[in-house]
Amino acid sequence: METTNPYTPPQGELLDEQVEYAPVKILSAKGRMGRLRYIGYGIGIALLSYLVMALLTVGVGAVMPEAVAGAVILGVFILGYAALIVISVLLTIQRCHDFNVTGWLSLILLIPLLPLIFWFIPGTQGANNFGAPPPPNRGGVAVVVAILAIVVVVGILAAIAIPAYQDYVLRAQEMQM
Repeated sequence: METTNPYTPPQGELLDEQVEYAPVKILSAKGRMGRLRYIGYGIGIALLSYLVMALLTVGVGAVMPEAVAGAVILGVFILGYAALIVISVLLTIQRCHDFNVTGWLSLILLIPLLPLIFWFIPGTQGANNFGAPPPPNRGGVAVVVAILAIVVVVGILAAIAIPAYQDYVLRAQEMQM
């Protein structure tokens, strides 16, 4: 009679197929990018570039004379927005590759509000013509995207509410006089 040890490791193959994932490359037109990373990187890089441009503007305004500062600030904004446009196009090309279409579809960025479709089109499962799938999103990616979305919504609401409140205060002060 043959006895088997219940503590022996399993003899069979545990994973049928190992899926390889492509690395995430932000500054590349090759590869694929999933929806959450596209939204997160897009909003995050935009907010970061606005912050850097604002800090450079304040720094330049404080250090340089007023006549020169205007030209330098204009140059900072032109370079900042040019970099932001290039990064947005690169991210969108990778997003197009994720649902197996050419990067030329990223020209949709020129049409107002139409680029939002990139937020909703699902990527292809497994490898496609543009490579291996992007790595799966971890909880941190979803949290970062949610925080960035909340920051954007709160910013828009503040941009609407603060001037309305200031107008309300002025009208209330005029009525008291």
